[in-house]
Amino acid sequence: MRQGLVPGIEVEFQILVEPSMRPAFDGKVVHDVMSTVTMIYYMEKAGREIIVPYLEDGEEGAGFAIDVKHVGLALVGQEVKFKAVCTEVSEKRVVCEVKAETDRHVVGIGLFTQAIFQKQDMERRIRELKESLLRRKNL
Repeated sequence: MRQGLVPGIEVEFQILVEPSMRPAFDGKVVHDVMSTVTMIYYMEKAGREIIVPYLEDGEEGAGFAIDVKHVGLALVGQEVKFKAVCTEVSEKRVVCEVKAETDRHVVGIGLFTQAIFQKQDMERRIRELKESLLRRKNL
């Protein structure tokens, strides 16, 4: 990773909760609020925006662990602010505190850890897995 990524760096952005962001199972909408899946997506996005400026050529990051609590509601039509604050940086991991909140209350809080690795290593692992699955399928 490039120099400069240190604890305390933060990213913040807002989204508007849209009907497509509601929780739905088998095509049936459960509530007219932002789903947990949507909240986690934007928490991960905020954490990713922390690391992208510091990735070297040939380097990439991916979600490694996420531990969040969905503690409040965000209605369709409400704005939600997402924030990630870098709390820990090592050679292979970046940890961020993540938070989602409306102008009224906290919607979600947690930690998001990203693994940092060489793209070629991931490409090799994907290729090996595909080959293994093809061999297995042809047996």
